[in-house]
Amino acid sequence: MSIQARRERERVGRERLIIRAARELAEAEGWEAVTTRRLAERVEYSQPVLYSHFKGKDAIMAAVAVEGFADLAAEMRAARTSASDPEQALADVAAAYAMFAERRPALYDAMFNQAVSLPFATPEAPAALHAGFDELRQVLRPIAGNDNEDVLAEVLWSGLHGLVTLMRGGRLPREQHEQRLALLLRRFAGPTG
Repeated sequence: MSIQARRERERVGRERLIIRAARELAEAEGWEAVTTRRLAERVEYSQPVLYSHFKGKDAIMAAVAVEGFADLAAEMRAARTSASDPEQALADVAAAYAMFAERRPALYDAMFNQAVSLPFATPEAPAALHAGFDELRQVLRPIAGNDNEDVLAEVLWSGLHGLVTLMRGGRLPREQHEQRLALLLRRFAGPTG
């Protein structure tokens, strides 16, 4: 292995370590607790080393968000592809989305609620963002009818995000989550669903 290849592997390893430490710290204490000083202590590198990889906390949070979108896409894909029919796939993808937000609240916040410098809904968006949105589009394709798949996927995403965010924020009672989710999905499945 060349020196250049080894250095690149070490650089990628440090970035992974920083991102993992940020995720862990955010899950344990919230994003307010994530500072470059605390991250430098956790990964046992100096702050200048962190800054050689990321411009600051916002860039680290964006990297965490991109990882989160890849994770969410994988979970929704597994739910979609293991379902027995299109309506079950829709229900399973919606449940996977809601469970992801519940299990990984700080990661979900980095993806959807924190200000990050990621281009959303553009060709320049990272592949992981496109992959997550494509899972919503894929699950709706069999039931979309004449509706624009992209717009329909945006509406589904908005509905799921709204339900999850309002419930997590204490604005909607958890006890009725399943009922609200089922109602939303019946509207997408159409008159026969």
